[in-house]
Amino acid sequence: MKPIHRLLAVVLALAASAATADTWPSKPITMIVPTSPAGSTDIMARMVGDPLQRALGQPVVIDNKPGASGNIGTEFVARAAPDGYTLLMQYSGFHVGNPSLYPNIRWSPTKDFVPVAMVMRAPHVVAVSGKLPVNSMKELIEYGKKKEGGLFYASSGNGSIQHIAGELLSRQSKQAMTHVPYKGSGPAINDLISGNVDMFITTPPSVIGHFAGGRIKALAYTGTKRHPSMPNVPTSAEAGLPGYEVESWFAVFAPAKTPPEVVARLGAELKKIVESEAFRKKVDEQGAFATYMDSPTLAKFVDQELATWSKVIKSADIKPD
Repeated sequence: MKPIHRLLAVVLALAASAATADTWPSKPITMIVPTSPAGSTDIMARMVGDPLQRALGQPVVIDNKPGASGNIGTEFVARAAPDGYTLLMQYSGFHVGNPSLYPNIRWSPTKDFVPVAMVMRAPHVVAVSGKLPVNSMKELIEYGKKKEGGLFYASSGNGSIQHIAGELLSRQSKQAMTHVPYKGSGPAINDLISGNVDMFITTPPSVIGHFAGGRIKALAYTGTKRHPSMPNVPTSAEAGLPGYEVESWFAVFAPAKTPPEVVARLGAELKKIVESEAFRKKVDEQGAFATYMDSPTLAKFVDQELATWSKVIKSADIKPD
């Protein structure tokens, strides 16, 4: 290509990028949730989607695409047009856990996505069916050792942090537990309430609404300190499990090569939302923490998390069922 042709190509590319930034968004935006409705990822997408559509002046449509431990919805976004009209509300267990658990997945957490912003961090809560005759972690562990077949614990899919959390608890409590994967938190919670599974170690938003009625009991919070929305729930250390700390995060991603101007606009709007008093209050009520992280910072954080969870998965010898 001649120099003048190269220059013309660069000028045209810059013009196209500027035009995209000036006109975006001019139609509805779809936010993919790689889990079923009613789980924490879905709840977070809807909490973000409503104020985001008001800020952008275009509908933000939440589209649940569960299955294959989050890989179906995640791959869908990885293959979507990088035009800012398809976004991913991602759960950390899928984004940084799946690459170590499923070496043949058809998406890369770093090559196929550009980080937009983190919106929430959430330690987990050890939740048990209200039908279980236990009210503390000590009682749960003793119950599990006596129960025929041991404890059955749910997760939103193979390789999710919920799955990993269960395996880590199994090792720390020195007892066998049976993993029961579901296509998202919603179905898992239904079976937990009915008593078909004993335990679900998950982020609070999907289960906190069931604590008051006693259908689900919270035995421990896996953060370093108690959460104000659950003052009577002890930390893992207080419950007799020092060092048992599990945290998930939720963030918005876009397909790789999405125009930087679009990513910047999305990030700026999400920052306003996450740092607003209304959003923080809602997240606090869900037992989690509103946390904003911009695109460059989130990119570095993802790299760190990939290394961390790779070590955890390998050291615990966790395999997809």
